[in-house]
Amino acid sequence: MVDKEILQGKLHFIEKTLAKLYLLRQLTSEDFLGNFQSVDSAKHNLQVAIEAIVDIANHIIARERYGLPDSSAEAIGLLAEHGILELELVRRLRLMVKFRNRIIHLYQEVDDAQIYRILQEDLGDIKAFVKAIITKFSF
Repeated sequence: MVDKEILQGKLHFIEKTLAKLYLLRQLTSEDFLGNFQSVDSAKHNLQVAIEAIVDIANHIIARERYGLPDSSAEAIGLLAEHGILELELVRRLRLMVKFRNRIIHLYQEVDDAQIYRILQEDLGDIKAFVKAIITKFSF
C-alpha cells in the first residue's frame, strides 16, 4: 500500500514547482531568452518536477508490487498498465523523462527556445499527472 504522506509531500513539491514555472511562462519569449536566470530557473524546475514524477511512479510501483522497471520511462508505463495513467499522458511524460535526461547528461545541447516552448505548451501534462495521482489515491 502506498504511503500517502510521501505521495502528498511529492505532489505538493510538484505543485510549488509548477507555480514557479507558470510565473516564468508569463514572460515574453524575448524576456525569457534574454535572461539566463529565467532560463536556468526553468531548466532546474522542470528537471526536479520530472524527477518527482519518476519518484512517485517508483514509490507506487514498489509499494503496490507492480514489478521492477528497467528505466524511468518504463516506470511511467507501468502506471498505465495498472490503470493509473492514460496511455496518451504516459507517451507525453516519457518525452519529458527523455528531456530531463538531456538536461542532466547533454546539458550543453539543450536549446533554450525549447525550454520556452515547454513552458508554453507542456505544463498541463505535469498537472494531469498530479490530478491522476490525486484521483487514484483519493487525496
